[in-house]
Amino acid sequence: MSSTDGTPQELSEDLIFDVLKNRRRRYTLHYLKQQGRPVELSELAEQVAAWENDTTVEGLSANERKSVYTSLYQTHLPKLSDAGIVEYNQSRGVVELSANAAQLEGYLRPQDEFPWIRYYLGLAIVSAVLVLADFLGIPPFTAIPDEIWGVIIVAAFALSALVHYLRRRQLGTGERPPSAR
Repeated sequence: MSSTDGTPQELSEDLIFDVLKNRRRRYTLHYLKQQGRPVELSELAEQVAAWENDTTVEGLSANERKSVYTSLYQTHLPKLSDAGIVEYNQSRGVVELSANAAQLEGYLRPQDEFPWIRYYLGLAIVSAVLVLADFLGIPPFTAIPDEIWGVIIVAAFALSALVHYLRRRQLGTGERPPSAR
């Protein structure tokens, strides 16, 4: 699914939903994103098995490891590779995210519980009230020059956007994938 020059290709929504409908593939993608490097299949299989069995890697049985390893090797990694989401070298047993994987961000990222839409709407309403009060000459709003009001409002939105951005970047970086909690 990558072009010959290595640039990402647009993944269809149907393909994305088909790939992500399986929890084991979601766990795989979460772990690869978390690691940010090529990962050996055995390491990946152990971590996915640990999440699925709600235990540690050390607490896994041989059957639990083997079951996940086999399904990743035979089914899930080839499907992710065919979709162009991972680069999977089956002979070396190494897998990593491809450039196309970035298109899955909005589908995999856990949702922020903070009501950002309401927050920004409230901030816009407060800003509009401040500007209107200054425009109508209502004291004490007229004591502050218009330019200062502009700077304060822009700074409030900029600071809010920065906090929102930093929170979104932090989501999904935890040890366990969202659906394993």
